[in-house]
Amino acid sequence: MWGIDRLSILAFALTKSGPIVVRSSTNVHKRCFTSSSSALSAMQYLLRYSYVPDVLEKRGPFREAHLGLAKQLVEEGTCLSGGPTSEPGASVPKGALFIFSTEAAAHQFLAEDPYVSNGIVTEHSIEEWNVVVQKE
Repeated sequence: MWGIDRLSILAFALTKSGPIVVRSSTNVHKRCFTSSSSALSAMQYLLRYSYVPDVLEKRGPFREAHLGLAKQLVEEGTCLSGGPTSEPGASVPKGALFIFSTEAAAHQFLAEDPYVSNGIVTEHSIEEWNVVVQKE
């Protein structure tokens, strides 16, 4: 059964204007949601990395410069956060995720990161992320 909370969450995924109608055995819920054509004001940029399988053995000579670059962009206010990613419970990271306030900062990090130039990063992507909800 769908409650109003699930309808609200579903609304964030919509890209078209129009009503949502959800029927349960006892109720019909109808809510209208519209999309806006205005600029997305909460846009951030995700930089995703995939690492070589033996990242822990290979990153040593480059780690200080990698972290220093990230900290520099944090101080400048363009890198909001970042760190390694892995499967739950894994001891070796599969990659990393960084969140930037501008696309240019994501590209700058990618261009200057010694993990990229020294083969630690095997794949990367930069994605736009429209932040719809967050803790204030």
